[in-house]
Amino acid sequence: MARLETVVQARESVLATNKVIRNTYTLLSMTLLFSALCAGVAVAMKMPPLGMVVTLVGYFGLLFLTAKFRNSGLGLLFVFALTGFMGLTLGPIISAYLSLPNGDQIVMTAMGGTGVIFLGLSGYALTTRKDFSFIGGFLMVGILVAFLAGIASLFLSMPGLSLAVSAMFVLLMSGLILYQTSQIVHGGETNYIMATVTLYVSIYNLFTSLLHLLGAFNNE
Repeated sequence: MARLETVVQARESVLATNKVIRNTYTLLSMTLLFSALCAGVAVAMKMPPLGMVVTLVGYFGLLFLTAKFRNSGLGLLFVFALTGFMGLTLGPIISAYLSLPNGDQIVMTAMGGTGVIFLGLSGYALTTRKDFSFIGGFLMVGILVAFLAGIASLFLSMPGLSLAVSAMFVLLMSGLILYQTSQIVHGGETNYIMATVTLYVSIYNLFTSLLHLLGAFNNE
């Protein structure tokens, strides 16, 4: 009887994990499309940058609301509000690169690179089912250091430091994709709304960091 209960519990655990995976990637696809639409609108309207203060307040405010209501229908509303807002902040960045002589190539290369990295890493974590929870602490510290260094590079006008931060974010966001996907697979993350937000933020930062690096490599 005990063995039968163990088998049933294991089966229920697998079904629950598969449901989280399915819901996460469905919601992620929808938010990416919505964010791309918002970015496209911002580009078409030639919307100016929102500014660092507005961007940070909007991002962290919507992130807080998403986390607070992650177990209710409002959580879905705030997920789209968050990703739509981030799409609007991305629009002016894309516009700046598109204004360069070879800007369209830079944007498309960054987009393709982001897609290849995300699909490759998430596919690896899903198929191998390897546990990457051991890198959680390193990622937390690394992201905090990179975030503070990025702010410092803005105030100190240090292009070299800014490029180093972008390179750090490419590595850190790649690690975060592995970590979050592993958490879903192994039951460490059971809320598909928060899993979606983490993966979306990873993709967003990965794309913008690749844009910055590719622009620098092209002497722009």
